[in-house]
Amino acid sequence: MVLIPGGPGAAVEPPERTLIVPLVTENHACLPLSINAVAKYWNIDLPVREAEEACKKYGGVKGSILMEGIELAERHGMRAAVAHSDIPGLKRLIDAGIPPILILPGMGDVVQHASVISGYNEAEGRILHYVPEPARDDQFKVGAIPEARFDEMWSEDGRLLITLVPPAAAELVGDADPAASRSNRLCFEAEKHNVLGQAGEAMALLEEALRLDPGNSTAHAIMGSVRNDAGSPDCVGHYESCIRLNPRSFLARRGLGNYYIKSKMYAEAERWYSEAIGINPSRYVPLYKNRAIAREQLGLRAQAKADLAEYLRLMPDAPDAGPIRRTMEEL
Repeated sequence: MVLIPGGPGAAVEPPERTLIVPLVTENHACLPLSINAVAKYWNIDLPVREAEEACKKYGGVKGSILMEGIELAERHGMRAAVAHSDIPGLKRLIDAGIPPILILPGMGDVVQHASVISGYNEAEGRILHYVPEPARDDQFKVGAIPEARFDEMWSEDGRLLITLVPPAAAELVGDADPAASRSNRLCFEAEKHNVLGQAGEAMALLEEALRLDPGNSTAHAIMGSVRNDAGSPDCVGHYESCIRLNPRSFLARRGLGNYYIKSKMYAEAERWYSEAIGINPSRYVPLYKNRAIAREQLGLRAQAKADLAEYLRLMPDAPDAGPIRRTMEEL
């Protein structure tokens, strides 16, 4: 609260609340930048060498293994919780001095990423997004995203939120449903096992997650993905359950498109890819290539060519740009 002129005891909420998260630029597969930045905010230095040792079992995996970073932080005294939240819940954490980590849509050929939220501006209706790049005077950049647009983006992955705090600050996080919290954590553990090629272990964890919380849209989405990779038609039911629970799920629609294109059911594939693109036209750009394949098989050559053109527009430096251009010439 800040006092302003206007009468005894007059007080207003400040128009902006910003948490100063230290600048971190290094990103390791088993110590994601978001985890490292939040740990440093709490004056905890997580050992990179330990993260590098943990990563040896993953080989040359692309991207980050978020659960490895969470477990590393826990081994060094921090406490983690995973929840499906909302904008008021996000603001309550910021007000308590806790920078949350959110799962947000990726760009280009990155399907999603974990990002730190460092504040909000109530007057302007914007959420402040930590950007790990130096600005002037060794400060960090802050991205300000309109709140309504931010909530749309966040909702694509079920408004997942991770808190990472030292024990002394654990009570600031607030109470959570233990079953739901455990269910959410099992989803991240399942993803780790799936990356390791342990699909059976991943499915067992997801079955437990759904037993604890049948309404966990994230668990349905990941179970759909694991079963899809295994070639099981059971994936369809899980994707559909995810969409029923989270009508804006991008990943479930992408998964259905992938399942149907593998099954050579091109009309269904085109439908689900189109729905995913309708939700977020710039997320996971390779979807345009997939839809082009479905459309070409349906005889929609002009639309297929337009999809490939959009793919190149959004990813001009794509490694397969040459072959894509040659394909466009043949359409």
